[in-house]
Amino acid sequence: MNTETKVLVIGANGQLGSVLIGALQQKFGIDNVVGSDLKRKEGFEGIFEIADATDQPRIQELVTKYKITQIYHLAAILSARGEENPLLTWDINMKTLFTVLEVSRLNNIDRVFFPSSIAVFGTGAPLDNTPNNAYLDPATVYGMSKAAGENWVQYYFFKYGLDVRSLRYPGVIGYQSLPGGGTTDYAVDIYHKAVLGKEFTCFLKEDTTLPMIFMQDTIRATLELMDAPKEQVKIRTSYNLAGISFSPAEIVAEIRKLYPDFKVNYKPDFRQEIAASWPKTIDDNAAARDWGWKPEYNLEGITTTMIQKLKEKYKTDSKNLKTILF
Repeated sequence: MNTETKVLVIGANGQLGSVLIGALQQKFGIDNVVGSDLKRKEGFEGIFEIADATDQPRIQELVTKYKITQIYHLAAILSARGEENPLLTWDINMKTLFTVLEVSRLNNIDRVFFPSSIAVFGTGAPLDNTPNNAYLDPATVYGMSKAAGENWVQYYFFKYGLDVRSLRYPGVIGYQSLPGGGTTDYAVDIYHKAVLGKEFTCFLKEDTTLPMIFMQDTIRATLELMDAPKEQVKIRTSYNLAGISFSPAEIVAEIRKLYPDFKVNYKPDFRQEIAASWPKTIDDNAAARDWGWKPEYNLEGITTTMIQKLKEKYKTDSKNLKTILF
């Protein structure tokens, strides 16, 4: 019997997937991790397969070919971009999930990861210290798909014994890739603009506080949850995950410690309404209790690392300095 872990990452080109791939390769070996997406990303190192996650026979083919034992399902259309085409967003987000759940069930996949989001919360949840079991009435189709997905993964656990694990990510901040169309992505874009010496226009009000988490903490939390013994995973919908909450004004103040002349304009758009329905702070005590979660990065640490890494990036990739990002 083959007991070696073989991992398939669906949606490997995204903000999370592009970093998670490296962490998984380091953990399990580069030959034991398969990345997949609609196209191969330039510079990708390791095994990669082009695959549409709505195509169940294709995902089945990859599981069989590589003897996959774990699947990380990261493919989705995010909140802000999803509102531009709601029906397509629902269709893609749900079809890809059902593909993964069915292939995993039929092939006795050992463990599956499904990322959820704070987008599952709406006006029915308290904005401060939002509990894990808060009422879910999401304001976006992306949030609706994640809330429905949480119930489906719990159903597959109780109905079929499929070990699916999930985290409700707050806004993820990382230097490794560009923003992916989320409402919290201003907190990535803003660092790029600061390093490039460009003026930043924020689509949220300056006092809009939202939960955020640094990429390094995000990856660590994901791996810690997936490594936890099955009996320690008590919540089968999704665990709240928190890093640090801050507003655009607070991140600007931190950046100006390094770039005193950094200019910012505030022009709220439709994403302000989305953000207003989301929590300001998250209660993640269940994750701390069940599998020992604890964040490491505060806003100062995030800012220092982001600025340092982006300066290195643009120093070695000078052609990007000649383009206007985003």
